Amino acid sequence: MENWREISEEIVESLLEDGSNPEILYEVEHHFVCEDFNALENAALAAFKAGFDVEEPAELELEEGGTIWGFDVVVESELDADVIMEDVDKLVAIAADNGVEYDGWGTYFQD
Repeated sequence: MENWREISEEIVESLLEDGSNPEILYEVEHHFVCEDFNALENAALAAFKAGFDVEEPAELELEEGGTIWGFDVVVESELDADVIMEDVDKLVAIAADNGVEYDGWGTYFQD
């Protein structure tokens, strides 16, 4: 498993160093992927039942060819690694329980 805490701290630090506004809420997108649509659908349902806003699954094209299924969970959050990690921990567990991959999170720079 990747070190999500370290990755999260680096993302937050980079955004803040670039001048992103620490005073507002951010739309944080958590990404899930899997080759098996049924497993992905089960993970999406589990995330929804856990109270998360789940976007529709979609078929995604891979750079090296082929396709995979994915969906995002969208959370409004402070730009704070500790706060974001609370959701990461829950979502990584949902991914593991359903046999899908938690593929990290991202957000956008905000003035």
